[in-house]
Amino acid sequence: MSIRFQELDWRETPMGVISLRRRRDPLVDKDVYEIKLDDEFLMSSLFTVAEVEIARLALSGMDGENLNVAVGGLGLGYTAQTVLESPNVDSVVVVEALGEVIEWHERGLIPAGVSLTADPRCRFVQGDFFSMVASTPGLDPHAPNRRFDAIIVDIDHSPRHLLHPSHADFYQPGGLRALADQLTPGGTFALWSNDPPDADFTTVLTEVFDQATAETVSFHNPLCDDEAANTVYLATTSAA
Repeated sequence: MSIRFQELDWRETPMGVISLRRRRDPLVDKDVYEIKLDDEFLMSSLFTVAEVEIARLALSGMDGENLNVAVGGLGLGYTAQTVLESPNVDSVVVVEALGEVIEWHERGLIPAGVSLTADPRCRFVQGDFFSMVASTPGLDPHAPNRRFDAIIVDIDHSPRHLLHPSHADFYQPGGLRALADQLTPGGTFALWSNDPPDADFTTVLTEVFDQATAETVSFHNPLCDDEAANTVYLATTSAA
């Protein structure tokens, strides 16, 4: 039996105080890992369905082998871990702004970190995802102007509820075109959102990508004992 509550680490960062904690939740009878920024919850291992589904949706229907994937936002590692479950994936670059989160994975303080750091296909890159999308060399500093078969992003709460105002340009046509330029023909952009589907944002996606949809991912919330939902936006470039 684990102890009831333990703060595994906390650090001062330019964004605020970030902390990692583990607590025993009697409702689900298991350890729950949580990342907080100041008093705001960023991630919880109690709610992982959407983090897993965004990876599955992004890769679904993709033909071929040796797929190269970029993930924006490491979090608790569930999205990157799910991507790596596909035998068709050759490499995963995970871009994370906070070196502390990367360190927690490398030290094994977060359970997914053990498998991620042991997989030679996975590489962590510390950096601002949004700035990297908008500039050269792009999302992979080791390979300038590299293109990916899928880029999966889980950073902001939604296109309208941002962790920082500087992220806003990314959700406009110019920012999305910069991301589309880093996808292969027929490549997929997948975006997690905590809000319901936003028709206006889907319209913006259709201005840039060949196709765009908003998928609702439902899951049980044990804290409220009811159903909850997140949104996954999926957009693909032209295959030509």
